[in-house]
Amino acid sequence: MLSPKQIEVLRWPYTGKTALICDGAVRSGKTSIMSLSFLLWAMGSFDKSSFALCGKTVGAAERNIIQPLLGVAYLQEHFRMEYTRGGHVLTVSRGGRSNRFYVFGGRDESSYMLIQGVTLAGVLLDETALMPRSFVEQALARCSAAGSKLWFNCNPDVPEHWFRKEWLLKLEEKDATHLHFTMEDNPSLTEETRARYRSLYAGVFKRRYIDGEWTAGDGLIYDMFDRPANTYEDDSRPKGLPYLASRAIACDYGTANPTVFLDIYDDGETVWVDREYRWDSRDADATGLRQKTDGEYAADLEAFMGADPQFFCPVVVDPSAASFIAELQRRGVYVRPGDNEVLNGIRRVSQLFAQRRLKVHRRCRGLLGELQSYVWDAKAAQLGGVERPVKQQDHGPDALRYYVNTILPKWRYGEEGVP
Repeated sequence: MLSPKQIEVLRWPYTGKTALICDGAVRSGKTSIMSLSFLLWAMGSFDKSSFALCGKTVGAAERNIIQPLLGVAYLQEHFRMEYTRGGHVLTVSRGGRSNRFYVFGGRDESSYMLIQGVTLAGVLLDETALMPRSFVEQALARCSAAGSKLWFNCNPDVPEHWFRKEWLLKLEEKDATHLHFTMEDNPSLTEETRARYRSLYAGVFKRRYIDGEWTAGDGLIYDMFDRPANTYEDDSRPKGLPYLASRAIACDYGTANPTVFLDIYDDGETVWVDREYRWDSRDADATGLRQKTDGEYAADLEAFMGADPQFFCPVVVDPSAASFIAELQRRGVYVRPGDNEVLNGIRRVSQLFAQRRLKVHRRCRGLLGELQSYVWDAKAAQLGGVERPVKQQDHGPDALRYYVNTILPKWRYGEEGVP
């Protein structure tokens, strides 16, 4: 069964419009129906032509577009489909007609070179708002075949994002149709599933991924953080926590800026930030304005970790701190370079705070203070359409983000099926 919005997507190729833009909530059924409509239109309108299926990465496009298409029973019955993983091309045939669908990833500014030189009859761009403008515009420029059409799918981003300004606000000029999706437009979701996804997000991420709004982060980043619900004392600390949970230490390394270590335990259900180390060379009262060397910080980390081999654990370090990582490795410390993806990390930490699966001991005063002053950079969002935090009082939150991005599996914060 299809929803009315999904039926509109199936009918759209025959309306005479040049471009289709589908945006809105996660799990709203827009990607699957656009992929199906795109393939049926291509096979009904062209022969011996080339098309592009684009995702943030090739792997993302394979996961979000190719694999679902290969699993559609109707397509299996009526078409011969063969995907060559090495060449990233899907060949679809029926009778004497055959077309090729090339898979591309628009990861960064250099990605536009991958798509140069090919003539396309159509392009489907999944997660458009996450792709560099240069890649998107190069893909569109390749659609020079007569009758070609442009298909865009995305979740919302900041209001100043170039795609919203150049396409969503210029629909008539672009000869484009805009369809906005909510989770109610996906008939395959139960109300229980919708409720679960609503519970995963808070703040700006709820407004984007659930309400489907193009909105900028405003004010506190972790506005879902609740001190009574997200903190604990020794008397509410799980008994035997150091012995019954996996441990890691997360580091945000600085020279002029503060260096922070967080002692973190995961019992499989809740993440517990139990202790912190902080050295700020600019704090005259605490440190006398003295900077430490890599060797001194490494010695402090070893003391912070403890001498008992039972408590030996991975240490997640800011990947840009190359000299500090080398010093730790020289001492035999097991180092995991941290995943420094900012927005995804903030979203994941937000989800854990919102679900009350992330708790901070109240003795971690530095981290708690920073969590309650960690704000979005409104000027960057307004001027350049860039979403980022203000780079002040962010050292504990950065270390926490490295841990969540690097150590926790995705299912821990409910990330299956979301961008």
